[in-house]
Amino acid sequence: MELIKKYFSNLDPDQYRKYEQLYPLYQEWNEKINLISRKDFQFLYERHVLHSLAIAKTFNFPDNAVIMDAGTGGGFPGIPLAIYFPNVNFHLVDSTGKKIRAVENIAKNLDLKNVRTEINRAELINNKYDYVVSRAVAPLQDIIKWTWKKILTNKNADPKPGIIYLKGGEVHEELNQIDYNYRIIRIKHFFEEEFFEHKLVIHIFR
Repeated sequence: MELIKKYFSNLDPDQYRKYEQLYPLYQEWNEKINLISRKDFQFLYERHVLHSLAIAKTFNFPDNAVIMDAGTGGGFPGIPLAIYFPNVNFHLVDSTGKKIRAVENIAKNLDLKNVRTEINRAELINNKYDYVVSRAVAPLQDIIKWTWKKILTNKNADPKPGIIYLKGGEVHEELNQIDYNYRIIRIKHFFEEEFFEHKLVIHIFR
């Protein structure tokens, strides 16, 4: 939790309280189903919450924007972002029912009225979004294929509508296979922990 305060000193007491609640809520659910790797759970705030919030360090989503978290798994990056952006609407989608039910319960316990969940595959969703966020759930080409036509074309929006993808390691081979504009942001430039040394935020846009 101290990591959140270290990098985000601008939050209100209710936001800090909700981030603090994440630990007991995820601990309870992780005893029932494997939302987060057991050996990784001690690093919940660094490797899951703060990693998700790398997007908030990079982008300031406009109020009332609509965002899909494609393949949300245990609710990342969607849940931490929904706390940070209370006026932005998040649609958390995953095909694994037990994970979505857990995420739905966590969002309800946090009173996140800007979150809705759905058991489904991202490519089968018919809605339109300003942005799609995802955390390395599939190759970049697949995420684009599944979601690109769902993204609205608002040329005046800032940031530009598109896909915002959290990824680690070497990405140039993947990026060379796509025919879209993109920007790479290295997370180590604003989070100093060793875990983020090779972590990236990739923004793909028209």
